[in-house]
Amino acid sequence: MKSVADHLAECLAVATPLPPFAVALSDAVGCVLAEDVRSFVDVPQADLAARDGYAVRVGDVVGASHDNPVTLPMVEEVRADTVDPTALVERAAVRISSGAVLPAGTEAVIAIEDTDQGRAEVRLYAEAKPGQNIRRRSEDFSAGEVLLRAGVRIGSRQIAVLASAGHSTVMVHPAPRVVVMAIGDELQEPGMPATRGKIYDANSHALSSAIRDAGAEVFRVGAVTDDKRELRELLEDQIVRADIIITTGGLSYGGGDTLKEVLSPLGTVRFDNVAMAPGRQLGVGRLEEDTTVFCLPGSPVAAMTAFEVFIRPALRHMAGYSTIHRRSIMARALAGWESPAGTREFVRARVVGNPHEGYNVEPLGEPARPLLSALAKANCLAIVPEDQRVVQVGDSLECLVFER
Repeated sequence: MKSVADHLAECLAVATPLPPFAVALSDAVGCVLAEDVRSFVDVPQADLAARDGYAVRVGDVVGASHDNPVTLPMVEEVRADTVDPTALVERAAVRISSGAVLPAGTEAVIAIEDTDQGRAEVRLYAEAKPGQNIRRRSEDFSAGEVLLRAGVRIGSRQIAVLASAGHSTVMVHPAPRVVVMAIGDELQEPGMPATRGKIYDANSHALSSAIRDAGAEVFRVGAVTDDKRELRELLEDQIVRADIIITTGGLSYGGGDTLKEVLSPLGTVRFDNVAMAPGRQLGVGRLEEDTTVFCLPGSPVAAMTAFEVFIRPALRHMAGYSTIHRRSIMARALAGWESPAGTREFVRARVVGNPHEGYNVEPLGEPARPLLSALAKANCLAIVPEDQRVVQVGDSLECLVFER
């Protein structure tokens, strides 16, 4: 039987990062940087006023207060678009706007609320310290400095720093295009009347949401027939638009499940029994050399567990993320249970605590029963190693934490 570690390694091996390309900043949101990005300029590019107010020399306002204001002539007004302001002379002040370039000789800026806002001359009601209300040149970052590392997902905050650094385009890995299909004649769409012999398709909806959360683009096909000809035609159609195809169901040894037979002539897909619970039989491979395929069980809990353990890291690896695995923490078990021999068990659970006092974890429902209601309430998967047959109260377990 194949180990969890070996199956994960195979999933990562087939999910090779997509080739990078240059995109405009407006199209980069949600993508992952393919290379380190350096600044073209200093930011700020000169010493700037951090507040509206008056540029002064510190020695000229010593002792200034509301009871003892200092009055200075105002020799110039500098706005944010002023290119080359006149140098500040002693015993004088320059009215200045926030973001404007400081006149040479400026040692501080008195905030406008600490003045009478005079125009010909100004009464100053506060002293100043050197550098007060001043943004120094390159205090944020310097030309040539690495601002963002490869593997960072681009959002609005990253767009702000890229634009400030002078970049109009960046090299990114595209988001993988993922097609999801649930296989089985017994499946029907939620919202339809309940029918004997039919079950609602939970997998394609749940997996589509999980795929988007992992940073990929998703196309949900929904429920697909077991008919071999129709299934093959649908798979061939999806190969054109998919970097990855994820199927659920169709993996049983019974005669009605046809996925293995249909996939065989389309590429190289390996099916293995993996030593994990829930779930066991999984498939991974390539179709027509360019499209990766992952085959998951039909049980919703098993399918979602396998997605978290194997496919989510593979998607993020393909998208170029520097961090591909969810955060894990160690927690003390608040309850005990038996775990299947030789199997890595992933138990729906709730973990509570903090880094200072430690964490506790409690299973939700019976660990051996793959209950969707327990999965919906869980905030982690508690992992029981292959060589541990019994979990006892107080045992330390690794927990794969879901994001809030």
